[in-house]
Amino acid sequence: MDQSRPGILPAQSIAALHAAGGILTRQAFDADQVQPASLDLRLGRTAWRIRASFLPGATASVRQRLDDLALHKLDLREGAVLETGCVYLVELMERLKLPADIAGAANPKSSTGRLDVFTRVIADRTRAFDAIPAGYEGPLYVEVSPRTFPILVRAGSRLSQIRFRRGVGRLSDLELLNLQRDECLVDSDAPDVAAGGIAVGVDLAATSWSGLLGFRAKRHTGVIDVDRRAALEVEDFWEPIRARGAGSLVLDPDAFYILASREAVHVPADYAAEMVPFDPLVGEFRVHYAGFFDPGFGSAAAGGTGARAVLEVRSREVPFILEHGQTVGRLIYERMSARPNVLYGELGSNYQGQGLKLSKHFRPL
Repeated sequence: MDQSRPGILPAQSIAALHAAGGILTRQAFDADQVQPASLDLRLGRTAWRIRASFLPGATASVRQRLDDLALHKLDLREGAVLETGCVYLVELMERLKLPADIAGAANPKSSTGRLDVFTRVIADRTRAFDAIPAGYEGPLYVEVSPRTFPILVRAGSRLSQIRFRRGVGRLSDLELLNLQRDECLVDSDAPDVAAGGIAVGVDLAATSWSGLLGFRAKRHTGVIDVDRRAALEVEDFWEPIRARGAGSLVLDPDAFYILASREAVHVPADYAAEMVPFDPLVGEFRVHYAGFFDPGFGSAAAGGTGARAVLEVRSREVPFILEHGQTVGRLIYERMSARPNVLYGELGSNYQGQGLKLSKHFRPL
């Protein structure tokens, strides 16, 4: 591991951290578990249906809180269905014993977000979701709450991912503008850079997809097996949304949509990016559950020519009108502590060069 440079740890440093005992697991890593700038986290054998979401706080472990909150236990070794509207807690296979200068940040995987499955990683004695303090030693748990589709999971299913970070690698506004000039992070003639992020708008013109704007999730569908690829028919779970010339879309309260960014996005090999999931300044909706963009995303060097950011959108309590090109989020760029030995797209990634694309569980249209 590079012991000096701040930034996000690349795949080879994650493997070295595991070899040094910083990531502990009783079962060997899956062949594709280590990604260019993150590690997929696997569900363990046991899940608990709990009364409500919670944080353990600075003085308690997750297990101590479970004594009061658990309703019943599920054995995931043979698989179990997690129902919509319920909250579950699952102990993960991976435990951590981090060095004093390494912290972690978790997020749902892309496919998890595109199914509207809300996940948050919890560590013992913490006051924040998805934030693992530097030097943390102990187990990890994931809170899972399917919002639209019931899902079938089992021990070893991968719903979340974690990045490891040394120090601060986030770019300033000036550094981001310079990188935009040199690398074309988003294909915009007038990029909007503020608060350390570059703006991303929504595509409601649909000129690239034969008039298809996106998809609205259906209610009361069948179960989705999170480990099966290309097994489901799109029309059983989604309603296509067609362009009607207005360049706008009314979001229904509490409905779930898959849309695409107006701009093609590029993440250079020495950087990683993350989408800010919700900005209260741009509207009453949440965008992009799965915010990690790996080095090489949309890169010609990794088999891409720029890729759209798929936007997982849910309105809040009131209907909200989205207009074509409206800002829906910002991409935050950070330095890698070293260039990854493999880039996004070189692993046979599902979403390299993507346009408007549903999760890997559905057959192509």
